[in-house]
This record gives sequence, structure tokens and C-alpha cells, in this order.
Amino acid sequence: MKKGRVFSGARPTGRQHLGNYLGAIKNYVALQDDYDCVYCIVDLHALTTMDEFEDLRQNTAEMALDWLAAGIRPAETIMFVQSHVPQVTELHTILSMFTPLGKLTDLPTFKEKVAQSPHNVNYGLVGYPVLMAADIVLYKTDVVPVGVDQASHIEFTREIVRTFNFRTKRQALIEPQMKNTEYPKVLGTDGAQKMGKSLNNHIELAATPAETQAKVMTMVTDPQRQRRTDPGRPEVCNVFSLHKTFSPNDVAMIDSQCRSAGIGCVDCKKLLAKNINAHLEPFRAKRAEIASDHQQVWNVLRDGAKRATAIAERTLAEVKDAVGLP
Repeated sequence: MKKGRVFSGARPTGRQHLGNYLGAIKNYVALQDDYDCVYCIVDLHALTTMDEFEDLRQNTAEMALDWLAAGIRPAETIMFVQSHVPQVTELHTILSMFTPLGKLTDLPTFKEKVAQSPHNVNYGLVGYPVLMAADIVLYKTDVVPVGVDQASHIEFTREIVRTFNFRTKRQALIEPQMKNTEYPKVLGTDGAQKMGKSLNNHIELAATPAETQAKVMTMVTDPQRQRRTDPGRPEVCNVFSLHKTFSPNDVAMIDSQCRSAGIGCVDCKKLLAKNINAHLEPFRAKRAEIASDHQQVWNVLRDGAKRATAIAERTLAEVKDAVGLP
């Protein structure tokens, strides 16, 4: 017996990296065992901050391919592209009538986006949280897995639901619950900032073993360890933080040997690269198998959109009835 329905969405950023995998994708896969899952590639959201659009379709396909290779099971999980279910934009419009403008412009994430892209503060960016709320409530979502940086948006969604249900005197929308799934922030190869493509400090899941090793070998370690004979501090080393995930059986040894200078940073990195490649070998084999059929990914996404639409139509009918639309 499943515990309810989970919804989560992510912008189409193309090939996924270790930060995406550890921070979200592994959790997506695990949640399938306990929940009915709905996972969405939110391409409309991506438009709010994009200046160039040529790669959007390809990035969508690459992300979906990585999700499937990682273990998303489309026979039981609904996986689709946001824009393929247009009911979300209609619900977004209706919910916008219940949303104070001041609330939107006061959200911390809006202020951050304005600071990052002051040249592109568009209407869609202001209404982003309302569209996110529409994404969630359209599918009668019970639980939304979130990191701490998204908690304010989920609470905002809950407020919209309460306002809508109170003003319409109906219970057409479900107030979703948050499920905190925060994984410790995955730093990039620079050891300073969160792993991401824009900083080119990422390690792609679909990289070859040689490419992975080359990337790992560039990783910044303990800045105080200048020579091979210097003792290290695992607690400040980004390489060691990834060993905790990819080398669980070696963590105690690495911790001890690093502190006593029994192992150098080069050997530590080589071991990490070896273990990352071993961990990702099944993923890469599955990815190659799926990629051999160019239409398979789009077939999955189209089927997911049909199943998502069936839920969306019922919800939208209830919402329209609640507000008196014919």
C-alpha cells in the first residue's frame, strides 16, 4: 500500500552531474518504493531565465535519459514534460487571482533571481511560484520532497491552497506536505562552490571513466596540505566528503591514513575516481541501452503526459466548478 502521491519537478539542464544525482535523482528512485510518484521536467519554468532556447529540447531529452538510466520506472511512475500538460497554465492563471503581488515580490528566491539577472526580470519570473504551486496541486500531491532552499516555495503553495479553499468554500485542492530530503551540499571540483555546469566544476554521470578520472584528479583537497608528507584534514576535504558516498568501506582507512600522511592526495583521488566509475557502471550501461533507441525517451515522456493529463483534467474541472467557471 503506497503512502500517497509525490510530485517533484526539475529544470531541463541536460546531462546530469553528481550533484544532481546525490541531491535529487537517488531520492527520486528511492521514493518509488513507498509512493505513487509524478516527476516533471519543468521546461516552462526554464524559460523564465533563459536568453537562448536552441538547446531546450535536447536538454530535456538528456535529463530524461539520465533519470531513466538511474532507475525511474516509467511503468509505475509518471514522468513527463511540463508543457505537454497545458492544464497547468490554466490552473496557474486561476491561482494567480488568489495571489497577492506583494507576496511574490517578497519571496527570497525572487530577489535572488533579480540580483542574478537584473536585465531579465519578466512577468513569468514574478509568477514563477504560482506556476510551481499549479504544478504541485494539479496532480493532487500529498508530499513534495524538498531541500531547505525550496521550503519557502512549498509553504507558499500551502498558503495558496488554504486561501483558495477558504474563499471558494470548497476543498478542491490538497495542501501538500513537505518531506525534507536535504543531502549535504555537493561541492564542485573547485572545492568551494556548489557543483554546477555554469561553473564548469561538475562531473557528469554519463562521462567516460577516463573523463571522470581526469575531472576527479583536478579536485581541490585540503589547502593546507602542500606536500605529500603533510598530514591532511579529511573534515575539510571535498574528496573525502565524496568518499563517504562512493567508498563507504574505505572511509575509516582513508580518514586515518590521510591524517598520518600515509596516503597522498593523488592516491586518494585515484581511489575515488575508481569507486565513482564502479558505482556508475550500471547506470552508464543502462543509459547506452536506452539511448540506442532514439524514440524511447520521447515515448516515455508522451505516455507520462497522457497519464498526467488524466489527473490534471479532473483537478481542473473541480477548480473551475469551485470558482463558478462554466
